[in-house]
Amino acid sequence: MSPTTLPNVHRERGLQGHHVLYAMLAFFGVIFAVNGLMLYHALATHSGLVAQEPYRKGLAYNERIAADERQAGLMWSVDVIVSRQGGIAVTLADVGGKPVGGRRVEATLGRAASSRQDLRLHLIEDVPGRYVAMAGAIGPGAWVVDAVVRDAADAMTPLYRLRRRLWLKP
Repeated sequence: MSPTTLPNVHRERGLQGHHVLYAMLAFFGVIFAVNGLMLYHALATHSGLVAQEPYRKGLAYNERIAADERQAGLMWSVDVIVSRQGGIAVTLADVGGKPVGGRRVEATLGRAASSRQDLRLHLIEDVPGRYVAMAGAIGPGAWVVDAVVRDAADAMTPLYRLRRRLWLKP
């Protein structure tokens, strides 16, 4: 056999080295693409901030504990109703069931996972012990009501705080 003539080499078909290389590159390419997409959406939708002004809240921790003890001493019962049309009603009653009237009630109605749809409401007393406001039509799903009850004379100091998680059926 001369050096210029090569024998007819027959290559076998099947899995070869370059097939394995392409498969591995495709596999890891998909993994990196999906991880990148998830990372982008995670950073774009959540700021990572758990509390507004955590340092100041930490300084006022003992005051918050005292306020919670004062609130527990009131022994009020609270009922919260939110309708699909956006009506919110907070009913306050003392330990004997007597309506707690003449208070100033402010509430925030929002989604549990985001503050983008938060609505700040000033509730008005329509009957003794029942405070109402209209937020406009709201969609189904999980909603959180954060309300603060203050005395009408001392609008700075909260008497009662409540946080209720509600579910509106679709």
